[in-house]
Amino acid sequence: MPAHWSIGCAQVWLALSVLSACAVAFDIVVARHRQPMVIMSVVWPLTMLYWGPVGLVFYFWFGRATPGGQGHEASMWQATFLGATHCGAGCALGDFVGDWLAFLLAFSIAGSELGGRLALAFALAYLIGVAFQYFSIAPMRGIGLSDGVKAAVKADTLSLVAYEVGMFGVMIAFAKLATPLKPTDAEYWLRMQLAMVAGFLTTYPVNYWLIRRGIKEKM
Repeated sequence: MPAHWSIGCAQVWLALSVLSACAVAFDIVVARHRQPMVIMSVVWPLTMLYWGPVGLVFYFWFGRATPGGQGHEASMWQATFLGATHCGAGCALGDFVGDWLAFLLAFSIAGSELGGRLALAFALAYLIGVAFQYFSIAPMRGIGLSDGVKAAVKADTLSLVAYEVGMFGVMIAFAKLATPLKPTDAEYWLRMQLAMVAGFLTTYPVNYWLIRRGIKEKM
């Protein structure tokens, strides 16, 4: 495929992904399909940014709440999917911010730009992921800040590491095997979307185990 066609396809897919996120945000805020768990009103639009239009299938299938904030009883696989989206949204946001920071600051570790990107992305993803988890666990369990943070760290650490293993694996593969790209390139973010979906797949079984053990709340 000629280079200009691949760039054009990437730009179109990214535009559709942004539109999907906007559509979900509109559905939640304006159409009043507000999530019973407030943090999920942030999670779903972020999920669309890396799943793209494919994510709309899952949102309208079992993620959408009825007006007034009532959802439906999720099956275990659906609850696991929701748990993975919750983890993935925090990671995706951290990775997005981390990638831009590393690029703008020319941040590297031991001369490795990729190492710098991965380190910043992981640190921010962890902080944001724990915050997301806190705003799920604390309201559901009715616990204070200290206990809520401890519970969030316990629930999110393994899930986040599993996500980053999948995501970083794809990022490293692209860095080693494909043409180098920068965050200013549309194709770069298409690759990042693929890496984020890979992270979602590797964290899914971990979320299943965490929910089964009662370590992570069922969404």
